[in-house]
Amino acid sequence: MSSSRIEEIIEEIEEYVENCRYQPLSTTKIIVNKEELEELLRELRLKTPDEIKRYQKIIGNKDAILADAQSKADHIISDAQKQAQSLVEETEIMKAAYSQANDTVNEANKQAQQILDSAQSDADNIRSSAISYTDQILSNISSIMGNTIADVGTKFNEFSSSLQSYYDLVNENRSELSPMENSASHQSSVQTDSDDNGTDDSDNE
Repeated sequence: MSSSRIEEIIEEIEEYVENCRYQPLSTTKIIVNKEELEELLRELRLKTPDEIKRYQKIIGNKDAILADAQSKADHIISDAQKQAQSLVEETEIMKAAYSQANDTVNEANKQAQQILDSAQSDADNIRSSAISYTDQILSNISSIMGNTIADVGTKFNEFSSSLQSYYDLVNENRSELSPMENSASHQSSVQTDSDDNGTDDSDNE
């Protein structure tokens, strides 16, 4: 069976993640192109329902396999009964005919049961393989999405922490500027008073 498009997309995602550069000073976190990764995930999301329908169709073929096997079994039994009837009608070999007829019918029943058993086994194997394969695909998708969500959460926390640091630094700088402004205002007031006093003394003279 050729690989499906979903398998190809998963391989592309794995290859893309493998080729991503690591973040500075990290051996586990990588830098990803959001648009490229979202495009792969979008295609994967679109292809998944079609792939599941395809395996559901395979599972549905179980009934067709069993119906075909039942038809073959009925045909064998019918032929055997006709042969048995033909043998019974030959009066001169009546006893032999009964014996041979019974043997023929028994053999036909045996072959028919073997065909049914084989068909049932094949149908069950197809169904089991399809379910296992679909579950593996969904597991891979879940793992990729979980890792993506965790990575996004980590980056958001780092961004929030960095923003808080800048916020604290700005407020700290403002606090440092406030005493300087008060001091400059006080010196200006003192200088004004001094000038006023000098003017009064001059007038008095």
